[in-house]
Amino acid sequence: MTDPVTLRTVLATSALSTPLKQRVITSPRVRLDFAEVSPVHEAFAPMVRKQAYDLCELAIVTCLQAIAYDRPVVMLPVVVASRFQRRCLISYRPRGVLAAAELTGKRIGVRSYTQTTGMWVRAHLTEDYGLPTESMHWLTRDPAHVEQYQDPSFVEHTASDKSLPDMLRDGDIDAAILGNDLPQGDEFAPVIPDAATKDLAWWKQHRFMPINHMMVASRDVCRRNPSAVKEAYRLLALAHELSAAPEGNPSPVLFGFEHLREPVRWIIDACMEQGLLPRRLGIDEVFGPAEHMLGGLLD
Repeated sequence: MTDPVTLRTVLATSALSTPLKQRVITSPRVRLDFAEVSPVHEAFAPMVRKQAYDLCELAIVTCLQAIAYDRPVVMLPVVVASRFQRRCLISYRPRGVLAAAELTGKRIGVRSYTQTTGMWVRAHLTEDYGLPTESMHWLTRDPAHVEQYQDPSFVEHTASDKSLPDMLRDGDIDAAILGNDLPQGDEFAPVIPDAATKDLAWWKQHRFMPINHMMVASRDVCRRNPSAVKEAYRLLALAHELSAAPEGNPSPVLFGFEHLREPVRWIIDACMEQGLLPRRLGIDEVFGPAEHMLGGLLD
């Protein structure tokens, strides 16, 4: 019997990854060798620039930019993280609660213009309030993971080492977008009121949660050992079966080409409005390489 193929893998700890990391689900053909990267977004640039891993969690905006700029990754039809995003836009309460309709011309801080949470918040501002992305001034610190991408002219980079909450406190920005590091307590106020109600209504209309992270494979491993990538996909699907949300409820995980074509089209439209892509991607361009390799497995 041959030894299993080892795939160097980055996947944040979650209900999906825990059965794989704890070896509850295994395969005689593939061994997932997990590299712990925290925060997980620090693995994104090495993946799209150098194929640092065989399999890697990757932000959906970075995935689409990587495809547009022909970076060496293949996006698999696997959503590994999703989140409702409207609550992620905040202002500093002692300065007065800022209304979303008042954001035109305001300075909004976000870690990176390409950060997926920022893409979703901007999309919701356009959808809910008719605010074009370029009508606001965006202040960022980090560049894109995909080196070839350049931010639009209405985005400003700062060299400040202040955190976004401190920039809010000091009046450097009027609002900020934060994700996993969203501060708690009454000091900061949500800009979009009734966010949870709006998010649920949006899910009922679109039937998917706002996608944050996908799973990608390096182009090298797809060419060298496509059967190992197929087996890894099967393991991820098995792990999802153990932790799937009850049917009819929002799910942060999503599998399969047919389930993802419309969500990805929606995201491409949002990225085009925001200047995040150099050109409109076709859905076959996005999923074609994975569809050819997986051969319809589990779809």
